[in-house]
Parts: sequence; C-alpha cells; structure tokens
Amino acid sequence: MKTFKSWHALINKRNTLYELGKIGFKMKQLPFMGVICIVMLFIVYRTTIYQYHKTEMEMKLYRFEMVKQPSGKLRSLPRGIMQVRSDLEIRPLWMSSSSRQASVNMNKNLLAMPVGIMQKENVDNVVQKFLAANFTIILFHYDGNVDGWWDLDWGDKAIHVVAHNQTKWWFAKRFLHPNVVSIYDYIFLWDEDLGVDHFDPKRYLQIVKTAGLEISQPALDPDSTEIHHKITIRSRTKKLHRRVYELRGKTKCSKASEGPPCSGFVEGMAPVFTRSAWYCAWHLVQNDLVHGWGLDMKLGYCSQGVSSKKVGVIDSEYIVHKGIQSLGGSGYPATRTTVKRNGASGFDLRTEIRRQSTWELEVFKERWNRAVEEDKNWVDPFLRYQSRKKQTSTHLRS
Repeated sequence: MKTFKSWHALINKRNTLYELGKIGFKMKQLPFMGVICIVMLFIVYRTTIYQYHKTEMEMKLYRFEMVKQPSGKLRSLPRGIMQVRSDLEIRPLWMSSSSRQASVNMNKNLLAMPVGIMQKENVDNVVQKFLAANFTIILFHYDGNVDGWWDLDWGDKAIHVVAHNQTKWWFAKRFLHPNVVSIYDYIFLWDEDLGVDHFDPKRYLQIVKTAGLEISQPALDPDSTEIHHKITIRSRTKKLHRRVYELRGKTKCSKASEGPPCSGFVEGMAPVFTRSAWYCAWHLVQNDLVHGWGLDMKLGYCSQGVSSKKVGVIDSEYIVHKGIQSLGGSGYPATRTTVKRNGASGFDLRTEIRRQSTWELEVFKERWNRAVEEDKNWVDPFLRYQSRKKQTSTHLRS
C-alpha cells in the first residue's frame, strides 16, 4: 500500500513539475513576444511614414499632372490618358529600338535668359557653365536674331524663343508656365549681362539646399557697374546672408527691420526659384506689366514660409553685374540711343522705357493695395510673423 502511495505521489509530483515547467516556459515567452510585437509595430510605423512621405513628394513633384474630377470639357477623355504636365526637354525625331526602352534622361534644373546678339560672348560663357551642370537652357531672343547663335557648339541644344523687343518677364509669363516647368527643381531667371567667372551652379545649389532657401540670388561683386540695394552686395566673410544692416542713406536697416530691402529680398536681375516658389511667383507676375518693376519687393510672399529665413543671397558663389542696357539701348554700358521720327526731334529710348517702367510700378502698387483691401480672408504673413515675434519677445522678458 505504501509502495502504491509512493508511486502515486511521485507521479503527482512529476505532473506538478511539468505544469510548472509549462507555466515557466510561457512566462519566458512573454518578454520575447513583447519584443516581437514592438519590432512589428516599429516596422509598420516606418512603412506608413515612408508611404506618407513618398505620396507627399509625388504630389509636390507632379502636382500639375494629377487630374482631379474632370471638368465638362474633359469628360469625353478617359482619366488615365490625360497629361497636364509638360517640359522643355528636346525630343529626337526618331530613336533606335534599344533607345526607346531606356528611360529619358531629364535635366533637373532650368536656366532661362533674355538674350540679344550683342551679348553673344557673355551669354556663351554663362551657358557653358550651366550646361556643364546638366541644366536645360531656354533663350528668349528679344532682338529677333536667332541665326547668329547656331555656330556655337550648344546652339542646337538650347530652346530658342523669339519675340521682338519683349522683356524677360513678358517671356517668363508666357513660356514658363508652372505646368511646363514643374519637372525642374530650380528655375534660374537671369539677365544676360552677368559675369560668372566666380560662380559655379553646382556649388551654388548645394548651399541653397543646405540652407533651405526657396528664393535666392548670387551676391554681386562690389565692383559691379550697377548695384541698387546693399543686401545684394557680396560679403567676403560669409557663405550666405539673409539680411543687411545699414544705418546710413535713405533706406535704414536695423535689427528691428523686417522685410525688403533689409531682409527677405532678392533683385530681379538674377533670381533663383524652387519649383514651389516659382509656382507662386508666376501668378504674381502681371501679364501686361512687362518690365516687372515692384516684383522684387513682393517676391518674399512666395518664399513658402518666413521670408527672412527662406530668402537669401549666396556670397561664396557671386557674379558681376555689368549694367548693360540692352532693350532700347546700344548694347554697351552707359550709352544712350537716340531715335529720330519723321519731322520730329529725337528722343532717348532708355528714357522712354524708364518712364514706362515707373508708370508700371505705380500700377502694380495700386493693384496690390486694391487686392489686399478686397480679399477679406487674406492675412499678411509678414505682419503675422512680426506679431508672433513680439509675443515671444514679451513672454521671454516676463
């Protein structure tokens, strides 16, 4: 009887140890399963974030390509065949079968310049530098002379647009529509009289991207023929600057100064825009005010944020402004062009153009003020930023 009881006790003890072992094993599994769950949740989180950023990036890159609900004029087309986006890339008339399979190598940045044959040598120097950096080139011929450019090695690689006696902003409004230039990361809208001996497009863009600038320009050499605003002058000790301090002269810029021309300002001769900034700036350019006077004072509104942070002048990559009056001029610095009409005394073309530009400036100011007054829902981002800055300063003092 004792033997039977001892065997029974042994079996019960064994079963108990087995059950305890199972419980212990399960207890050991719990931390391991917890780690697995955490890892899986992390993977799901990272995947979701990646998909979100990818979708966001695609919307930024191809924002004009996405057709939402087709309007009545487009309902006769299947949605998938519609292409809203275009570009300025030259396409061959024919390709070999192997070439057709290869992806098209598109340039990511664009240089657009108004040009006249008198500045051919200088334009050649500029274009050579930008082609070496894989830019797409579009030239706006305001003098009607296109044939004079074909002897250059890159003549047939550029896009040539001709319209007699038209300005840079006239061309830009008509041929640089955001739907057409949406594939380009940066749009350089430059004048033709800029010296680029100390400028490299690749290094310039590296600085712009690192600084997070939406609108920029290369600084001007202090020895340039024409300098209108001190903020554009090169600083020899800086890589870039976003504001200037000036307590002398008509325009005074102190630490308290906000907005152009003390901060958040670039001039119209050599602006550089990101895709998003140009989308805004194109809408700011007035179709009929072709000289663009006054635009530079308002470009900060297109900086996609606080202009004092998103607009800057690059000092380490700088240019020389030669101040050559091309439209209505002789094509040489400080030279007047006089035209005589039948039975009338001569008049200076540059004087007439300046008079027209001044009138356009006043019209632009009036339109801006009227638009601000009529749009009751619009809030000036400059004033909003200044208000927040004052509130923060007051809070820190208290």
